Amino acid sequence: MTLTLYTAATPNGYKVSVALEEMALAYDVVKIDLTAGEQKLPKFLALSPNGRVPALVDDGFPIFESGAILLHLAEKTGLFMPSDPHGRSRVVQWLMFQMGGIGPMMGQANVFYRYFPEKIPAAIARFQGEVRRLFAVLDGQLARHEYLAGDYSIADMANWCWVRTAKWSGVETDGLPNLQRWKAAIAERPAVQRGITVPEPAKVKSEDEEDLRKIAERARPFLEMGRREA
Repeated sequence: MTLTLYTAATPNGYKVSVALEEMALAYDVVKIDLTAGEQKLPKFLALSPNGRVPALVDDGFPIFESGAILLHLAEKTGLFMPSDPHGRSRVVQWLMFQMGGIGPMMGQANVFYRYFPEKIPAAIARFQGEVRRLFAVLDGQLARHEYLAGDYSIADMANWCWVRTAKWSGVETDGLPNLQRWKAAIAERPAVQRGITVPEPAKVKSEDEEDLRKIAERARPFLEMGRREA
């Protein structure tokens, strides 16, 4: 199996690098420079038609969308995905929860809370409130199970890579003890620690709001480029 991961230091990118590390698969890495617009170049669009990272090429077969990549790897290796129909369905349900809820809502919270030069309080409150609600759904599930679908799975990897960035979205996890327990436990996994350094660690290390504001300001031109392309 020859695997090449095209990625950047984003939650969706980390989802796949974490999975590859957890599965102990050998893979090559191609860093995509988002600020330079490399994700919009024809050679990358041939792999990922939506112009978003990550993309994975498996023996010449390109796969885009991080959730689809996780499913492909789990089904190909037989790892982190139960073989029985009900077990598989539980994992897929919580993976889709991240793809359709956690990721998009946190992404919008990031845009309005961090990146837009003009602050729109109603939009910020709307998306931060929805993120917090989704976190509470995770917390409720984790009150009954150690991991989201029973055993540790690709669903945990996918959700964790976003939940760990809650501070960037301006959302607290106080009062969600099961989510906090799960988040801390996954953070201790050696493969996870390796995965979140591919192709490099995220630039957001400080939790100081002034530091975070400066990082957001530096990223704002990239956001404006994306708005012009939309």
